[in-house]
Amino acid sequence: PTQVNFNSPRKFGTTLKSKCKETFFPDDPFRQFKNEKPLGKAKKTLQYFVPIFEWLPQYNLKMFRFDLLAGITITTLAIPQGISYAKLAEIPPIIGLYSSFVPALVYAILGSSKHVAVGTVAACSLLIADTIGSKVSSKDDPTLYLHLVFTAAFITGVFQAALGFLRLGILVDFLSHSTITGFMGGTAIIICLQQLKGLLGVSHFTTKTDVVSVLHAVFKNRNEWKWETAVVGMAFLVFLLFTRYLGQRKPKLFWVSAMAPMVVVVLGCLLAYFTRDRKYSIRTVGNLHKGLNPISIKYLNFDAEYLPSTLKAGIITGVIALAEGIAIGRSFAIMNNEQVDGNKEMVAFGFMNIVGSCFSCYLTTGPFSKTAVNYNSGCKTAASNLVMAIGMMLTLLFLAPLFSYTPLVALSAIIMSAMLGLIKYEEAYHLFKVDKFDFCICLAAFFGVALISMDMGLMISVGLALLRALLYVARPAACKLGKLPDSTLYRDTEQYAEASGPPGILAIQLGSPIYYAYGNYIRERILRWIRNDEGNGKAVKHVLLDLTGVTSIDTTGIETLAEVLRMLEVKHIKMKIVNPRLEVFEKMMKSKFVDKIGEESIFLCMEDADEASYDFSVTTEKQGFEEQRSGVA
Repeated sequence: PTQVNFNSPRKFGTTLKSKCKETFFPDDPFRQFKNEKPLGKAKKTLQYFVPIFEWLPQYNLKMFRFDLLAGITITTLAIPQGISYAKLAEIPPIIGLYSSFVPALVYAILGSSKHVAVGTVAACSLLIADTIGSKVSSKDDPTLYLHLVFTAAFITGVFQAALGFLRLGILVDFLSHSTITGFMGGTAIIICLQQLKGLLGVSHFTTKTDVVSVLHAVFKNRNEWKWETAVVGMAFLVFLLFTRYLGQRKPKLFWVSAMAPMVVVVLGCLLAYFTRDRKYSIRTVGNLHKGLNPISIKYLNFDAEYLPSTLKAGIITGVIALAEGIAIGRSFAIMNNEQVDGNKEMVAFGFMNIVGSCFSCYLTTGPFSKTAVNYNSGCKTAASNLVMAIGMMLTLLFLAPLFSYTPLVALSAIIMSAMLGLIKYEEAYHLFKVDKFDFCICLAAFFGVALISMDMGLMISVGLALLRALLYVARPAACKLGKLPDSTLYRDTEQYAEASGPPGILAIQLGSPIYYAYGNYIRERILRWIRNDEGNGKAVKHVLLDLTGVTSIDTTGIETLAEVLRMLEVKHIKMKIVNPRLEVFEKMMKSKFVDKIGEESIFLCMEDADEASYDFSVTTEKQGFEEQRSGVA
């Protein structure tokens, strides 16, 4: 058999460098700088940190035609969505338009995704209103409230950029797919219910977000219901849902569903304008001033009284925005067999929100609806965001007052139609079929958001996901191995009933790192397998531990193996180690465990260990038989 490599362990500096590289740079971003001259490295560095310099030199008129079409299309979607989601965040509608101008310019320069179209999102808008609104009322003190919203966006930007620069994108991974599915579904439900205020024309409403409070407010104020507003709202909603259904059934007609919100706004403006002096007039968003984004850096408020609320809003919405934006960017990149660097996207989103907060914008990310329209429109680069920014600039300079007549009921219909698409019934059913615990995590997020609050629902779901991770840590994967007939392969005996080992040999595979948290479990599990075999009349003479799946081990883990070795020696059972990984083997050598077990008890593969154990057993039996014969003689 091939000999095991017993070379001296690596130095601490080498090990630390390797660990840091795998933790913070798993995608090896520095590979492109190898074998480059100083000028080439400077150029590559600039392209890496400012992606516009990567695609701009290859940009041509043909690509611009596609980006121009995509940019115009997402602009028509950005206007109604911007006004709608600003209403959801309880800030002036013009802020929603501002938030699709400056951030889009920043992302066009720093964004690494070709398909992401930036803008505001409903879930974060509502979460901002809920968190900051609990400290300062948007009605009692709208100016202070708006300044705190800008401050929360600034904190979000700093947080996102810091995560990107420090390569800590792993933190966003704690928002599992099941958590996001449940959170978005629950958020969609409460947002839809809140839009009943605009759909029914109700004036007085609750500031709470849970389902019970919202429904109580709707029926408590039923004397304020206006059937005219309800009819108009339902007509708009049916139209929007029909166009979305048409776009899903016939992908070539995607532009119909993309233009539908703008059509609703235009029709609503005309209806509101011609009925403005009548008895049954429709409530509108009010005056929208011409002009580009005013500077708001001087309004950022870091007063200790309000800082906890802005920090909470900034960090929670920052994590959600990152999880949504990066996941969406990667999803559309995969369709084109491309990759998106999550850490670079974090930096882009971070600077987008930092700069935006200084120019009267609130939180922006990569919303699914706008990105899907951008992708289906055939965008080729991030220049589509640049086109959208120019379109929004022209709108702010010349067309903003025209949208002053936008009916609130039209905005409610637009929001409801968008939110209904976030309730993933099929995805929840898929989780139920595949993994019941994932389904429970999804339900915890859904009902937590719907019945308690958005932040509590999110925390409950993340807590359950972490509990599951801890259970995986506390009860690592381990299985009993057997050799498949007419083969050299060793596999799990539960999965392959025909797999078996030679008499007297117990082969066990440990499939995860060995840490202090489950040292006792591993010891008890090995002893239980021995007891089970002995209870079935199979005397165990050798225990083979396959450590191929053990990527790391701590001192407690090594002590556990040493304790198991001592317990087995008492029972006259030999223990052998199979294929320990580099880091694990180095720690075994440093801790003198290799000296305790002996170099002859460490093997490269299970077959070698199996054969050595079998040969040892045969030799021992022969020696015992000869000793018996000589004793009789």
